[in-house]
Amino acid sequence: MSCLNYYNISNYTISSNVHNHDYSILLNFSIQNLRFAEPTIPKPIAIILPENKEQLINTVVCCTKGPWEIRVRCGGHSYEGTSSVASDGAPFVIIDMMNLNRVSVDLGNETAWVEGGATLGETYHAIAESSDIHGFAAGSCPTVGTGGHIGGGGFGFLSRKYGLAADNVIDALLLNAEGELLDRQAMGEDVFWAIRGGGGGIWGIVYAWKIKLLRVPKTVTSFIVSRPSTKAHVANLVNKWQHVAPNLEGDMYLSCAVGAGLPQAKSIGISATFNGFFLGRKREAVLILRRVFAELGVAEEACKEMSWIESVLFFSGLGDGAIVSDLKNRYLHDKHYFKAKSDYVRNPISLTGIRTAIDILEKQPKGYIIMDPYGGIMNNISNDSIAFPHRYGNLYTIQYLVEWHQEEKNRSNEYREWIRDFYDAMASHVSWGPRAAYVNYMDFDLGVMELINTSVLSEDTIEMARVWGEKYFLNNYDRLVKAKTLIDPNNVFKNQQGIPPSTTTGLKARTF
Repeated sequence: MSCLNYYNISNYTISSNVHNHDYSILLNFSIQNLRFAEPTIPKPIAIILPENKEQLINTVVCCTKGPWEIRVRCGGHSYEGTSSVASDGAPFVIIDMMNLNRVSVDLGNETAWVEGGATLGETYHAIAESSDIHGFAAGSCPTVGTGGHIGGGGFGFLSRKYGLAADNVIDALLLNAEGELLDRQAMGEDVFWAIRGGGGGIWGIVYAWKIKLLRVPKTVTSFIVSRPSTKAHVANLVNKWQHVAPNLEGDMYLSCAVGAGLPQAKSIGISATFNGFFLGRKREAVLILRRVFAELGVAEEACKEMSWIESVLFFSGLGDGAIVSDLKNRYLHDKHYFKAKSDYVRNPISLTGIRTAIDILEKQPKGYIIMDPYGGIMNNISNDSIAFPHRYGNLYTIQYLVEWHQEEKNRSNEYREWIRDFYDAMASHVSWGPRAAYVNYMDFDLGVMELINTSVLSEDTIEMARVWGEKYFLNNYDRLVKAKTLIDPNNVFKNQQGIPPSTTTGLKARTF
C-alpha cells in the first residue's frame, strides 16, 4: 500500500484487519449475486476506489508492481462474480470504479462521455436531464455498470431500433497495463473493435466511453401484461410470440418471460409476462398488436404513454412509488442468489419443445426464462462489425434463471443442477455448431481457465479457451486473440473466461 500512499491515493481499504467494517461494507456493496458474498469465497486483499483519472492510472501502476491479480468492478453484476472474485487462488485486488461515474452530455454533437463507473441508471438520468428527445440503447437494470455492460455488447429495449450499446460507441479511453490512457486512434482499430462486445474487464480498464445519443419521440408507449393460464394456452402464446416479435418493426419491442412463479401473475402456476415498448403513441401500438398478435389481447387501457426516461423507470424493477431520480441510486436492494445460462434461437422452437420447457418450469417456481426478440436493425449489422457476433438469423435469446434467498442457500446445489438439466433438455431446440451464448450472461459451466504452476504451449491455451470463446464470439474469436495479444500480452487483465493472448503460459482449461 506504500505505492498508493506515494501517489496520494487514500481511498482504499484492506483486509488485514478482520474487524475492518469499511472493508466488508465496500466489498459487499456491489456484489449483486449473493453466491459470491459467502464467507468461503476468496476475498481481495484490498479494495481501491480511485476518484479521478490520475488516481486510476496510478492505481494500475501500483497494482502491476506486485504479485496481485486485478479485478475491475463497475456495477458488480457479473453473473459469475468475475468483478469481485479471483477463484484461481491468486491474491487479488478490486479496483472499484464507483467514484468514476460522471456523464458529460454534448447535445450539439449528440454525444456523451460516460465514465466507466457510471451505472446505466446514472447514464440515462444524465441524458434525460439534458434532453427529452434523446436516449440510449442499453439494458433495463439501472444498477448495472456501463464498463462491463457495454464491454459485452449491451442489449436493451432500443436495440431493435438502434443496435446494441456497443454499436453506438464512437470512441473510448482505455487504460492498459503500462498505465497508458489510449483513445481510439492510439489503441488501434483492432483493440477498439474488441472492447465493444468482446467482454468486460479483460482488455484493460475502460476509463470512459464516448457514446452516440439516439433520437426518441417525446411520447413512447409501455406495457406489462401477465397471462396466467393452462400450460397449453401459455405454450400457444409463446409459439405465436416467437413468430411475431422478431419480425416487428424496430420501433416495437416485445419480450416474453415464462415461469411458474412470476411476480406479475401474483400466484403460483404457469404464466407468461409480456413487456412491450413502442416508440410512439399507444393507439398505434395497440393497432399493430391487434393485427399481428390478437391472441395476446392487449387493450389500450393496459398501455401507458410516457416519456422515454419514464419508460426506463417503468421497466427498471424499482417498484411502485419510485421516481426518476431513483435511477441514480446504485445500490441494489433486492439481492439474492442466482444462476443463469443463455441460448440463441435461430429457428422457431416446435410446440413440443415449448411444452417441454413449460413442463420443466412448472416443477420449479424459482426458475424462469426471459426471451428477448432480435430482428429489426440487428439483422442489418454484420456479425463482425464489432466483437459481438449474434446478428442476422437470430430470432431471440433465451436467458434461463433460477433465484433463491439466504434461508435456502443449503439448496444452492439443487437449484444449480435444476437449471443445468433444463439447459441440457433444450439442446435440440436452440443454436448449434456451436451452441451460442451471450457473454453478458456469463456461464462458467461452459468451461473456465485456471492458473497453474506448469507451463503449457500458448497454442494449446488458445484452443482450450476456444471451447467457450466460440460460443460467445463465434468466428470473431481468433481476431479477439489477436487484439488481446496487442493490448495485454502479459494477460494482466483476466478472468476465468477471458481471452488469452498468444503469449500466455502457465494456464490450463477446465470444461464441464
